[in-house]
Amino acid sequence: MTENFPEYVDVDYEDGDGEEPAEYPHINEKIEKAVEVTRQGLEQYENPAVMWTGGKDSTLVLYFVKEVADRFDLEVPPAIFIDHYQHFDEIHGFVDHWAEEWDLDVIYARNEDVGEYVDEHGLEPGDEIDISALSEHNRHHVRDILEYEEDTFPFLLDTYVGNHLLKTVALNNALEEYDVDGVISGVRWDEQEARADETFFSERHDPDIYPPHDRVQPILQFDEAAVWEGFWNFVVPDTVPEFPDEGYVPQSDDDLPNDLTQDDIPVSPKYFAGFRSLGSEVSTEKSDEEPAWLQNLEETTERAGRAQDKEDLMERLRDLGYM
Repeated sequence: MTENFPEYVDVDYEDGDGEEPAEYPHINEKIEKAVEVTRQGLEQYENPAVMWTGGKDSTLVLYFVKEVADRFDLEVPPAIFIDHYQHFDEIHGFVDHWAEEWDLDVIYARNEDVGEYVDEHGLEPGDEIDISALSEHNRHHVRDILEYEEDTFPFLLDTYVGNHLLKTVALNNALEEYDVDGVISGVRWDEQEARADETFFSERHDPDIYPPHDRVQPILQFDEAAVWEGFWNFVVPDTVPEFPDEGYVPQSDDDLPNDLTQDDIPVSPKYFAGFRSLGSEVSTEKSDEEPAWLQNLEETTERAGRAQDKEDLMERLRDLGYM
């Protein structure tokens, strides 16, 4: 425990060390562990928050948070949505809709300095941003932390500077403003190599890099197929009263039962359209024409539709506070 981090937190930072999804072979075992970690996250931290992207993993985590809070008479913490200015329009609509349905308090984290520059100059994704025109805070991150020496950087999310300023700096600003001590997030061991060694409670205590906090990671033990199994057997039936409770799996958006539509289901429409991973509108492509959960999840890569420049930099980005 570092001097800067609250002494009231008592969690096992080695929980999950060296493990992998295969050690939780049944969906019930995965859920049991998720409930355990989520409960600790809600009880141990005074000001927790849930990372919510509108994607399947963070929505599954949000489901566990809501269920655990209800079962153990705990408060549902606010959700942090990082608005990086390059989302699919459908993501904004999905988050706004379900935030209202579930009565969530959503914190919209933005790097407003960059956003104002983009608006003022009418920039499109890929256009160059003049670093000297940004705030001292952002210049410090670019020059001193990233050690980036160019005069400009492209307004693109899936690049080293763009990702850091638009997502990590925006997140860290929100953590500091709201004094968040525990960030409940939806990363998984199998999702990306840089996340394979994560533990269920992960320290982020260096004040020179980020506001000291812990990452609480309840679904590390889920693989992609298990996430969808959780959705169609638990999340959707428990959330939508009209949905069958025996694990009905729709084959398309036209195959929803009981006259339900996509708007009635807490699953992003981008997954129905064939996307398996949701990044930015300009750098993420659909994997297939079939809905995500019907694709070949065992023999294909989940993040193949994401820009590989950022994927290759993931380890460095995570060291700087990226999820």
